[in-house]
Amino acid sequence: MEKIFKAGVVGMGGIGHTHANCIKNDPLAELVAVCDVIKEKADKAGEEFGVPAYYSLKDMLAAHPEIEVVHVTTSGFENGSWHYVPTMEALDAGRHVLVEKPISNRIDEAREMVDYAAKKGLYLGCDLNHYFSEPAFQADKLIAEGGVGEQVYSLTKVGFNGSAVNVNPVDRNSRWQMPYSHAKAFLTHPFSVMRHYSGDITHIQAFMEKPGARRQSEDLMLSIQSVHVKFQNGAVGYLLSQRGDACFGLGGWWSFELAGTKGTFCIENCVEQLTYWQAGKEPVVTNTGVKDFGATFPIRIHAFYEDLSNNVPLEHLRASGRDALATMEYIFAAIDSYESGGQIVRPHALPAYHGDPTIIH
Repeated sequence: MEKIFKAGVVGMGGIGHTHANCIKNDPLAELVAVCDVIKEKADKAGEEFGVPAYYSLKDMLAAHPEIEVVHVTTSGFENGSWHYVPTMEALDAGRHVLVEKPISNRIDEAREMVDYAAKKGLYLGCDLNHYFSEPAFQADKLIAEGGVGEQVYSLTKVGFNGSAVNVNPVDRNSRWQMPYSHAKAFLTHPFSVMRHYSGDITHIQAFMEKPGARRQSEDLMLSIQSVHVKFQNGAVGYLLSQRGDACFGLGGWWSFELAGTKGTFCIENCVEQLTYWQAGKEPVVTNTGVKDFGATFPIRIHAFYEDLSNNVPLEHLRASGRDALATMEYIFAAIDSYESGGQIVRPHALPAYHGDPTIIH
């Protein structure tokens, strides 16, 4: 009989509800309690999901020592400034953690979170859900079976489809009113996909901008990112992201193309379609019929519980805190490159794998 992990969720906004629903429907998990510092949100969620509601994580864990997994779905500045404290509290209490992306909007906090989880011997995962879809799994298989060959380049595009931006003055109380808020909140996903398929990035060059309408609005956010990278495997890559400043063309709001010496594939709109090309052959198009990006959440969350259930070595955890830290190292390297006028930057080294001596041989 498979073990069922008891879980609690802290941060009951929209994403917290998504996690709670996934837990309720996952055969490996049981939702025990919910938590939010805003009493009304906690109470409403508790009533909706039929579990006790709490207003601090420490109180929730004290009342429910049986909780083994804490989902940190809080938000904050740049979508990540409220992740550090509950994650560290949960790890300190000996609980495994699945934290939303970005792991933190501060690189020092992200490094500390990953380091502390490793020292405690606990699983720290992140909701890097963009490569948990049927097209992504098909791409994994193509690579594993040699269908791509030696990697040559990747092209990544992700953001919001749009055009005109409101030129009215912006709300200075908005958590988005920081220059790098779009970069920190949204480049996590494309960088995670690029690294998933091509491995570590060793060199980064970036340019960032915002269109005239944002300037007229006195918007502080740099909403356009153009990033050129080199991978450790020798391939090169390009990432474009924008926040509704222009209409996206081919590939929709999300596309990832990876080209190699034996074949090339392109995933469109994350969950929708994969096309595979080989020289001299007709392209093979696989359309999943799935349109809802939300379909990735239950797949990714179930993968976390599968890894816990299988007691995988910490370094084999899929979409781990270390993987999430890698994306932030790349984002901060991109920021450094932009601030230096486009100089090439080497990302900060990731923490080393040490391995389990009972497994590694």
